[in-house]
Amino acid sequence: MANTETSLKEAASIDGAIGAALVDYTSGMALGTIGGGKELDLNVAAAGNTDVVRAKVRAMEMLGLNDEIEDILITLGTHYHLIRLLKGRNTNGLFLYLALHKDRANLAMARHQLRKIENELEV
Repeated sequence: MANTETSLKEAASIDGAIGAALVDYTSGMALGTIGGGKELDLNVAAAGNTDVVRAKVRAMEMLGLNDEIEDILITLGTHYHLIRLLKGRNTNGLFLYLALHKDRANLAMARHQLRKIENELEV
């Protein structure tokens, strides 16, 4: 099992990674971040993406969809932003956020690697 720091380091090593965060979407606070820098304020991204997750959960409830969100993809002109909701024990209400450079990332591989990181994460 991997801790938060190890998991974020693994996420940051994904090809094209700009930064990553582990976020509590009940509060909007990042429990840990890595990368980002001047290009991306991960604490602001954590709060903003919390709103995205809450909106999607609310929409699913209103539609009566009895299903789980695996991940949410936001595609920008130069970036991919991946939000992976965690489902393991002690991870309810958490998501992994990963920002990638579009021209250097393999989206399918990044999703696969985030799934692997999720499975190994112990919070």
